Order: sequence, then C-alpha cells, then structure tokens
Amino acid sequence: MLVLALDTSSAAGSAAIVRDNGVLIERAGDGSRTHGERLPRELMAVLDEARVDLRDVDRFAVSTGPGSFTGLRVGIATIQGLAFAQKKLVVPVSSFEALALRPSALGQRPSRIGHRLSATAVWIDARRGEVFAALYDEDGRELVHATSLKPDATLDAWSHALAPLAHVRFVGDGAILYRERITARLGDRASLDADVPTLAGRIGVIASGADDRAVLPHAVVPLYVRRPDAVLAKEKRDATREP
Repeated sequence: MLVLALDTSSAAGSAAIVRDNGVLIERAGDGSRTHGERLPRELMAVLDEARVDLRDVDRFAVSTGPGSFTGLRVGIATIQGLAFAQKKLVVPVSSFEALALRPSALGQRPSRIGHRLSATAVWIDARRGEVFAALYDEDGRELVHATSLKPDATLDAWSHALAPLAHVRFVGDGAILYRERITARLGDRASLDADVPTLAGRIGVIASGADDRAVLPHAVVPLYVRRPDAVLAKEKRDATREP
C-alpha cells in the first residue's frame, strides 16, 4: 500500500510518502509562502524524492483539521483533484488523531508509564485565547469530543474525564503555549511533548491501515470545530451596526 499524504492545517504543513505503514519520505513545507502558492508542487517534489510516480499511489490522505481554514480548503482541494484524476480513494484524517497517534504506531519506543491509566490530550492553538482540544484514551478512542474553548474552560469541561486518570500526555502547539495553565491544574499528572511533530507521515500511517475509512474525493470535508473567523467577525460587525 503506497499512500501520498498531505497536511495543510498549519502554516508550514507537510507532505509524505508512506509504504505499508512505514514513512519513506516526509518533508515540512515553506511556511513563509501560502499553500496556494506551493501546491501541488510540494507534493510532486516529495514523489520525485521518493522515486515514486503519481500513478503508483494506491491511496491519498489529507488532514481535515482543525487548523487554518484557508490552508485546509487548499489542501483538501489539491488532494481531491489528484485523487479524482487518478481514480483513487482518499482517507480523511483529523489533526487531532494525527497528533494523538501512539509512538509505537510509528515504530518509536513509547514512554513507560507502568500500568497507570493514561490518556493523550491534543491542544491546538485556535487563536483568540482558545484551544481546539480533544482527549483520547490509550487505544486511540475519543474520550471527549472536540471543543474550542479557553484553556481553563477546557480543563473544567474535562474534569469528569480527567478525574480517574493517573497520567495525561499533552501534545500540540496549544499545549506548549498554555503549559503553565496545564501544570497548575494537573501537576505531575501531566506531561507535555516539547515539540510539535510534522503530521503528514502520521496521516499516511493512519490511512494505510484504514480501508474502511477511504472515501470518494468529493466526500472529504474540513473539520471546523468553530465557525471561520471571517464569519464571526461579520456577525460581530452586524451586531454593532445601527438599525
């Protein structure tokens, strides 16, 4: 199974070639330029580096977000166009799921936590003082559905789910940004990943083992945990406008 995977949920994003659950090539993009300027050229460059022809790709995969609204639309449209032209299916993968992927799934040695009940919390910076957040158990099942709230409000909303957990691993740029809030509330029950990984390789690994999730290109839609900022700004202007 050869998978071409793309992530445009962040400014830089990434692209990867995955074969049979192994990442052959993964490259971060140039965050100083928009995805519209760089795609699909960056995908073609990854294919060339892996010495793979586009016709050899068995499946496409793409991040559905949350993340940059414009970036997600460009990335999804790019993958839809390539998959449609090649008559191939696409596996949509959320940024949450990619960040929460266990190290063992990537051939890495997981940190040892003994037999304590643990979970992975994904926090993505949503701007405006909020985080896109979701909580997963050790088997990758979602314990708390995605929300877009301020850090303290997120932890308050998670209080019931967090109560029995001996350890919570926090990942994502939102966790790094609000690490002090997290440690103030959870103390040594929380650990934080110091870096935010590129996601395309993770997305490709997930897609390579997800036959039941492959869909026709037109069925892929972005995951918007909250409405786009442009819509919220328009509603705010309309609300303050004199009748």
